[in-house]
Amino acid sequence: MEELSKHGAVGLAAIKAGMDRKTARKYIVAATLPSQMRAPRDWRTREDPFAEHREEVEALLRDTPELEAKTVFELLTARHPDRFTPGQLRTLQRMIRAWRAAQGADKDVVLAQRHRPGEAAQTDFTSTNELAVTILGAVFVHLLCVFVLPFSNWLWATVCLSESIAAIRKGLQRALFQLGRVPQFHQTDHSTAATHRPSVGAVDAEGRRRPFNDEYLAIMRHFSLTPRTTEVGAKEQNGDVEAANGALKRRLEQALLVRGSRDFESVEAWQAFVDEVVRKANAGRGARVAEEIAAMRVLDVGRLQEFREEDARVSEWSTIRVKDCAYSVPSRLMGEVLQVRLYEDRLEAFYRGKLELACERLRGRNQRRIDYHHIIWSLVRKPGGFARYVYREEMFPSLVFRRAYDALQTPQRGLAGDVEYLRILHLAASTMESDVAAALGLLLAEGGALTSDRVKALVLGEQRPTVPEMPALTVDLRAYDTLLEEVGT
Repeated sequence: MEELSKHGAVGLAAIKAGMDRKTARKYIVAATLPSQMRAPRDWRTREDPFAEHREEVEALLRDTPELEAKTVFELLTARHPDRFTPGQLRTLQRMIRAWRAAQGADKDVVLAQRHRPGEAAQTDFTSTNELAVTILGAVFVHLLCVFVLPFSNWLWATVCLSESIAAIRKGLQRALFQLGRVPQFHQTDHSTAATHRPSVGAVDAEGRRRPFNDEYLAIMRHFSLTPRTTEVGAKEQNGDVEAANGALKRRLEQALLVRGSRDFESVEAWQAFVDEVVRKANAGRGARVAEEIAAMRVLDVGRLQEFREEDARVSEWSTIRVKDCAYSVPSRLMGEVLQVRLYEDRLEAFYRGKLELACERLRGRNQRRIDYHHIIWSLVRKPGGFARYVYREEMFPSLVFRRAYDALQTPQRGLAGDVEYLRILHLAASTMESDVAAALGLLLAEGGALTSDRVKALVLGEQRPTVPEMPALTVDLRAYDTLLEEVGT
């Protein structure tokens, strides 16, 4: 129409508009836009295969409104064999959707809430599997504890290994000390870290069937926060942090693409990367964050300990049990009580203030971490117990040790094969495991007889690589004077 008003030539106006001359003339005659000329379609392109069964379908839906379209389709197929084909399911789904919109029951409406500045914070855990982050080449399976202020959408994220009370304490503390302020409420979902599992007839003073855990309440008291939870099954009440989870992971994905690598040298390096991404996200929320900070009180308490303490007695197996998992300790401590510090990601055991064990914390139940250095001395003295030793598989520190044992042990050798292997393991514990592993690899590659004496000869004998002697370097400082003189000229 614009081109036609310039020169009045229908053909030229049609060419410039990119349409056929006859089409252009049709719009000119109608004097209306193409979008306004479309008439709603009131006919079917094919026969409705469910027309004669509509009342039957509606009766099923009225009797059992929860039925899905696929279930209804299977019922119809069973009642009327050879009447329907799988490709007609989509037609039935559209019919049922239209019926529910016209005659179905009312649905629950999500009531949008107006957030007040500084009133509450929401915390939730989210999986990071889709980010495929690795630590030194190994896949790092972990979660992010995300803390959000709903009014401003200020957030902070902490790398965690589980949805435990230790993880909540760690994530909450990092967020509050980064913010420097404290809101009135702290809201979580019904995770077992914050609330007890429901029990029949059990309610707290406020009528909740899932009362808060004592340890969680202690954290809330320390920071003067009022705890509250969503209703059971109502995750939309934590909608702000749920939405923040997805937005944060999209930001991290883009940052990782820009970085060009998903591998990090340590967990701390990955946490620092997450912190930098979150800081950039928070930078664009300045005005509302300032309003929120002004409405909150200043954080005026110190940090809580990042661990919980408990005592553990060393058994006659030279192990302690912590959270239903077994850890070995030096056998000289058998019968003594150790003070155990249980962090979110690691465990430390002390005896009279001296650190005796520091290792990664085990996850789950009935796991075990047995260090052969703690056990080997007893096994060498009592080799007959090795064949049926409960922790026998933990006595193979690497694959080459297992291969060596298989080469040494035969049905004919019996105890003699165990003795020979235990001597090799004893050598690894008293020297360097890497040297013994290298010697085993050489002997296995040769294919000759494998004995503890041959391994010892390689590790301690003349065939052991020696460090070359290097003369001390003599530095002539006059060369620097010559260089400076040349530069000056």
